[in-house]
Amino acid sequence: MQPLRLILSTNTPDETIEVGRRLGRLLAAGDVVALVGDLGAGKTCLVKGIAQGLDVPESSYVRSPTFVILNTYAGRCDLNHLDLYRIQSPREIEDLGTREVFYGEGVTVIEWADKMEDLLPEDHLRISLDFRNETGRVIALEEIGALPPDRREALRSALAGFAEG
Repeated sequence: MQPLRLILSTNTPDETIEVGRRLGRLLAAGDVVALVGDLGAGKTCLVKGIAQGLDVPESSYVRSPTFVILNTYAGRCDLNHLDLYRIQSPREIEDLGTREVFYGEGVTVIEWADKMEDLLPEDHLRISLDFRNETGRVIALEEIGALPPDRREALRSALAGFAEG
């Protein structure tokens, strides 16, 4: 079966959050989502939506954990939100104990995941965000490894409204 690869388009930050919300509803404990994209491309916006989809309470203000590297939010399963912007080398990442986070009970979402591609689990989702214009984004979602076939189809269906023609 062909790996999942979707090219999505959003016009506003709220639409990017909605893509995240729909994705978050389908994520399960143990899933890893690797986010890549330039500064300001919408990675944290997408994470806010994922948190909503995981039923993280609105009172848990999801923000980029740039200065603490990891924030964990409680929802229907924990959301482990890593931001590697300030990390200089893969060695620093290993020293942080990130492998324990990957194989824990929660969903792990990593901003600037391109800094640790060799350390990512074999099975994960890779999402790249690119600027279309000031508020619009192109979001490429790619299955790395293997997702259960029912989840692959659920993602395709949930995100169809944002798929590029």
